[in-house]
This record gives sequence, structure tokens and C-alpha cells, in this order.
Amino acid sequence: MKILTAWLLGLMLTISGCSKLTLENYNKIAMGMPYDEVVRLIGPPDRCDDVMGVRSCQWGDEKHSVHVNFLAGQVLLFSSSNLK
Repeated sequence: MKILTAWLLGLMLTISGCSKLTLENYNKIAMGMPYDEVVRLIGPPDRCDDVMGVRSCQWGDEKHSVHVNFLAGQVLLFSSSNLK
């Protein structure tokens, strides 16, 4: 039972360490890219706000993050902070 518990814990740590939020993936984001393609690339956003037809989404936290603004479902502006 201890071996199974240790194995499951190791698996969970491995999965959580395999974030799609990397500088390599961020560099693949391009102007005009559809929202769904960005989600496939870096995963679902942690939060989005919609104001006057612009959807502003954030991935990550205050330590490292990606911000993308979408207009009509396509990338308009994007920025990152502290990605590796």
C-alpha cells in the first residue's frame, strides 16, 4: 500500500510539473490566433473578463503569467511575465 501511495504521489507531482505555461509555448502565440488554439497551446485560462467585445484572459499567477486579449475570438495583444 505504501508503494502505491508513493507512486501516486510521484505521478501527481510529475503531472503538475508539466505545465504548458512555458516560454517556448508562449512564443508560439501569434496575432490573429483563435482563442481555442491558444487554449490548446497553453491550457485553459485561470480567469477571463469580457468588456466591450474584448476578452482579457490570464494564465498563471503573480510569479509567472501570460495575459492575452482577444477581439472577435482572435489574439489582439499578448504579454508574459517571468516565464522560463
